[in-house]
Amino acid sequence: MQAINLNNNTKMPILGLGTWKSDPGKVGAAIEYAILEAGYRHIDCAAIYGNEKEIGEALQKVWKQGIKREEIFITSKLWNTKHNPERVEAACRKTLEDLQLEYLDLYLMHWGIAFEPDRGNEPLDKNGVIKTENIPTRKTWESMQTLVNKDFVKSIGVANFTAAMIIDLLNYAKIKPVINQIELHPYNSQLELIKFCKYKDIELTAYSPLGNPSLAGNMSPLNAPPIQKIAKKYKKTSAQILLRWSIEREVIAIPKSTTPKRIKENSEVFDFKLDQKDLEQINALNQNHRFVNPADWWGIPYFS
Repeated sequence: MQAINLNNNTKMPILGLGTWKSDPGKVGAAIEYAILEAGYRHIDCAAIYGNEKEIGEALQKVWKQGIKREEIFITSKLWNTKHNPERVEAACRKTLEDLQLEYLDLYLMHWGIAFEPDRGNEPLDKNGVIKTENIPTRKTWESMQTLVNKDFVKSIGVANFTAAMIIDLLNYAKIKPVINQIELHPYNSQLELIKFCKYKDIELTAYSPLGNPSLAGNMSPLNAPPIQKIAKKYKKTSAQILLRWSIEREVIAIPKSTTPKRIKENSEVFDFKLDQKDLEQINALNQNHRFVNPADWWGIPYFS
């Protein structure tokens, strides 16, 4: 499994298994299969996904099969209701308890916005707009840094951060984020943000690298004629072509699946390379279209 060098001299596997929307009762088996049968060495988690306890139970089974903890790169994320400095460490400890781990390889701020606590995970006002808490990102990041100093986590990073958010963060960060995890697929290629993050020595993780089929339906880039034509050319699946496109841009990809056949297929992307013409065809599909846009459910133009 190829790896990306992070700015703190650690390595992160370029392909991982995502667990967002992985059904309870299935995600544990998916973790076991991915690690033990398909060779995955990177698992992406988050407290808000509601399945970290089941993942933790699966990891215990994996360790019993002879896989060492240090062989597996595990990411989790701080949810928006936990941005208050008094809540950050407790949130991390809860994730470690659920995953049954002594440390995380990477801990991310899930979004660059703080929600009011103790009112549910996504508290909305009467107008359907998210209720925010007056917690500056700086205060949250300072608490994230203490997690590194206390050895709860090896690395810290962000998710869903725009270039402006990153510029602000870098003004005061004593520990630079190693990763910005963002929605990346051919319909939302984010070339400028990738270039900027790379310039600042921050790597990228692509979530929804297949265009999030559960949200996209027939609009998924998996169904785009150029992708299907390229897949036929290389005798690969459309998903494998999209993952290879990410990898060749040196972007980490975390496709989600609980189906063993697809988990295995998604890992089989290291035995071919796309030629330049194919890469250009895929790049040309960009529509700046987001399948994950909080404007639709939080009532705020987060990315505008």
